[in-house]
Amino acid sequence: MGNLVAIVGRPNVGKSTLFNRLTKSRKAIVSDEAGTTRDRQYGKCEWNGREFSVVDTGGWVVNSDDIFEEQIRKQVIIATEEADLVLFLVDVNSGLTSWDEDVAMILRRTKLPVILVVNKVDNYDQYSDATEFYKLGLGDYFCISSATGSGTGDLLDAVLTHLKPDVADDLEEGIPRFAVVGRPNAGKSSLINAFIGEERNIVTEIAGTTRDSIYTRYDKFGFDFYLVDTAGIRRKNKVTEDLEFYSVMRSIRSIENSDVCILMIDATRGIEAQDMNIFQLIQRNNKSLVVVVNKWDLVENKDQIVIKTFENAIRERMAPFTDFPIIFASALTKQRIFKVLETAKQVYLNRKARVGTSKLNEVMLPIIEAYPPPSTKGKYIKIKYCTQVPDTQIPTFIFYANLPQYVREPYRRFLENKIRENWQMTGCPINVFIRQK
Repeated sequence: MGNLVAIVGRPNVGKSTLFNRLTKSRKAIVSDEAGTTRDRQYGKCEWNGREFSVVDTGGWVVNSDDIFEEQIRKQVIIATEEADLVLFLVDVNSGLTSWDEDVAMILRRTKLPVILVVNKVDNYDQYSDATEFYKLGLGDYFCISSATGSGTGDLLDAVLTHLKPDVADDLEEGIPRFAVVGRPNAGKSSLINAFIGEERNIVTEIAGTTRDSIYTRYDKFGFDFYLVDTAGIRRKNKVTEDLEFYSVMRSIRSIENSDVCILMIDATRGIEAQDMNIFQLIQRNNKSLVVVVNKWDLVENKDQIVIKTFENAIRERMAPFTDFPIIFASALTKQRIFKVLETAKQVYLNRKARVGTSKLNEVMLPIIEAYPPPSTKGKYIKIKYCTQVPDTQIPTFIFYANLPQYVREPYRRFLENKIRENWQMTGCPINVFIRQK
């Protein structure tokens, strides 16, 4: 089970900078204006051989003063419900604010471990300035500078002591795990109920704690799989359902613990930003994907042109990864429900696809010869040999070249598309690496 760490705090205390440092990414847009974080809100951090997920709550704030603080307060509450540990970030330069006190009050009420982190401590004097944060009643704090990284090692050591040990789950190997994800009201529960039917007696539930996923073993009509259900989808939450942050926090665990994600999209609303957020989580975790356009029974005009247009719109938004199945279904009328299961199973099997080295070279080398990588700085790139790496999580191919550093992303994508054209890997992510021969 993966652990989830949430970073909370006022705008501009350096949440994104800390997030970037922990996940070693530079992708969030960071600037000095309050509320500017966009894009990267989720990543993985590795420290001393342990890995955990980090969520930066700063990316989900609607910037208008009246609801601004209310939004953040809600996010703090959601973070405490979904995460395993909260890092509460404050800024030594602006000192203690009434807002920090509010948040500290929410955090003191939770049973969750909270680590108080005083940021922007760059010199000796600021160490003594930090003592006023004892007033928050959260005990000892860590002084760090997320910009320079000083103090972050000690902080990470402390984080690891609070995390739950990684437990191996008692699930049978070789049985696919499907997670049904999507924003609230896309029809996730209806789909799950349609799968399981009312005959709950064939279902064995492997209970986790409330924060973990519950796996429902499901064996019916020749399908045998686990349904990953984030416990707590069942309890209606006090927080408003439409909060973007909420659906993403909820999806993280289900996605991390699954093999295939069934992403539900509401046919009556089309693709929205929230769907894209969840799609990006699926991609970052290298999970297989089946897109289900639900509530298809409510769409008036269902001719082929409408279907094609809808499909193209979805693939365009999700490009460059476009090789995944899209199914138009209705959980209510049970239309094409089994098609969803069949497809998910097929997509799961596609991950296990193995291409023999001689076959791979026989097909790919002539293609590469006909369309070689464009030469860069007058250097010609030659690819002479390729192979698939055995026993990887997702199909991984290595192409050996004389100058791998000059092979650009578009060409790598070209190779990936050619592999997809020749072998059945729909719905499944592929790694293509170019290495020195």
